[in-house]
Amino acid sequence: MRNGFRRGMRTVHVLALVAAACWCATAGQAGVQAQDTHSIVGFSPLPSLSGATGWINSPPLTAKDLKGKVVLVDFWTYSCINCLRSLPYIEAWAEKYKDSGLVVIGVHTPEFDFEKQLPNVERAVKKFGVTFPVALDSNQAIWKAFQNEVWPADYFIDAKGKVQYEAFGEGDYAESERWIEKLLKEAKATQMPGTATTIRAQGIEAPADMNDVRSPETYIGYARAENFASRPGIKPDRETLYTAPARPRLNEWGLGGTWADHRQIAELKSAGGEIVYRFHARDLHLVLGPAADGKPIHFKVTIDGQAPGENHGVDTDAEGNGVVTDYRLYQMVRLKEHVTDHTFVIEFEDPGVQAFSFTFG
Repeated sequence: MRNGFRRGMRTVHVLALVAAACWCATAGQAGVQAQDTHSIVGFSPLPSLSGATGWINSPPLTAKDLKGKVVLVDFWTYSCINCLRSLPYIEAWAEKYKDSGLVVIGVHTPEFDFEKQLPNVERAVKKFGVTFPVALDSNQAIWKAFQNEVWPADYFIDAKGKVQYEAFGEGDYAESERWIEKLLKEAKATQMPGTATTIRAQGIEAPADMNDVRSPETYIGYARAENFASRPGIKPDRETLYTAPARPRLNEWGLGGTWADHRQIAELKSAGGEIVYRFHARDLHLVLGPAADGKPIHFKVTIDGQAPGENHGVDTDAEGNGVVTDYRLYQMVRLKEHVTDHTFVIEFEDPGVQAFSFTFG
């Protein structure tokens, strides 16, 4: 689970945590250390949605539109793997309980600058089959109104406009659904489905194997980069020829070739550049973008020096080939064999690729 602005984690009414690696609060964090701060359980009225910079799938919704409704507000951003794995549940609840009076609102609060662009968000909404209303929160106004600190974050609001429950991160979906049903029954809903929701998500949205994840979310831009192992070390905002580590230790990573590392991204300046990471997880993802002019970037992935074969992700083939076409999260590896330490290398045929972060699952 991501902490959007590196603020302290908080103890809330319920923390929906599945494992430390799912709490993407601080790059490189090895475990979860929750600290008492604040919660908005009991907060009333519903925090304002007026700060939205736009809406997808709906005209703007106001407190008047939501009066007397049970509301689920889901904070997400489309490059966040934790959010993407939660989306099938949010979408299923929106469809299942819409006739019972539930209104689901996705608040898309970006982490990276490319997530502020409407066409990028619209593309993601279509790709992941999101049909409920999505408020674009590009200026973080709604995020601040809810005093939110993490992605994904869900706020369950009763028909009187009071926040009754909060769930942060992946997992504990059965408890979240119990709260939906509880609030709808309190609101005298007359049409209630009789069975619990079962999701069998595939691809990127499939549940993580969090019992065997020992690699944390890792940022490539220098503002939050940790465990960088290339020589000569990160040189902020300067074109630099980097030498990738030959034998990185677990969770060390590095660049090879000529790159310019900026606050959020590293941009490849010459063909043949590479990124190396020593990881321990079933899934490895990279958030990438094409060249500034939109030109697609072809790449090749290896695991321990070999083509991935059956261990390729949804965005690579068995030979490790893939292409960066737009700004998003790319699944590079999904191990079919026993999870252990592996060295991942991605080499780019063309200059211009923009690399943001690694995530695991």
